[in-house]
Amino acid sequence: MNQPLAYIHPGAKIEKKVVVEPFTTINKDVEIGEGTWIGSNVTIMEGARIGKNCFIFPGSVISGIPQDLKFDNEDSLAVIGDNTTIRECVTINRGTAERGRTKIGDNCLIMAYSHIAHDCTVGNHCIFSNGSTLAGHIDIGNHVILAGLVAIHQFCTVGDYAFIAGGSLVRKDVPPYVKAAREPLSYAGINSIGLRRKGFETEKIHEIQNIYRIIFQSKYNYSQAADIIEADLKATSERDEILQFLRDSKRGIMKGYVCLLYTSPSPRDRQKSRMPSSA
Repeated sequence: MNQPLAYIHPGAKIEKKVVVEPFTTINKDVEIGEGTWIGSNVTIMEGARIGKNCFIFPGSVISGIPQDLKFDNEDSLAVIGDNTTIRECVTINRGTAERGRTKIGDNCLIMAYSHIAHDCTVGNHCIFSNGSTLAGHIDIGNHVILAGLVAIHQFCTVGDYAFIAGGSLVRKDVPPYVKAAREPLSYAGINSIGLRRKGFETEKIHEIQNIYRIIFQSKYNYSQAADIIEADLKATSERDEILQFLRDSKRGIMKGYVCLLYTSPSPRDRQKSRMPSSA
């Protein structure tokens, strides 16, 4: 159903059963899959490729021109997979000449006011909470959850099944299966609840925990830890994925486990704090 109060360029390809609400603008070189709903006041610009059965809520801007000073109006895409929901006022910019596309996977939920910049790649089944912000050239794995107001530095990578706590500033790569929190961003255990919800067995979760104890809670640096894990632990797909992530990291891995201890002041310190100054 196409509203007469919406503008749809004749060059746009709109499949059957697509609903376009009033006051939405759809430019040329846009493709929208069957069963997708486009809310009112949405702007879909050139280069958008939107899959089937998506929901795009009011105020969103899809396939906007990249905020990259090197962008020279080259042809590029913003690709959104099937069954993905994009809530109010989300902005997703298309790619530049470097990668040629920004890509969001299938079955994702991108909550209100999130921003995904040029040349990002987001996997399947990801959830970005309100106000999540991705700079350019970021790679996000599958089943990743970003809590509210997470900001990720350009060129970072986040592994599969990772969970990043709200308000985190991500400057380094976040390996798969972990929770990341605190400032500076640090290892906060593995995402055991998320893994159980996704069907991981207890034995597999313990295996992943043992791997990360060597990486983050031992005296070894990351290179030494990787060698020890490869030599001493049984080869599994999860072990190999973690090792490959460590070795492929270009920005470096986030900090290890940080134990924050509060030490109450000693009686001597309390006495000094009560003494009048000599001034």
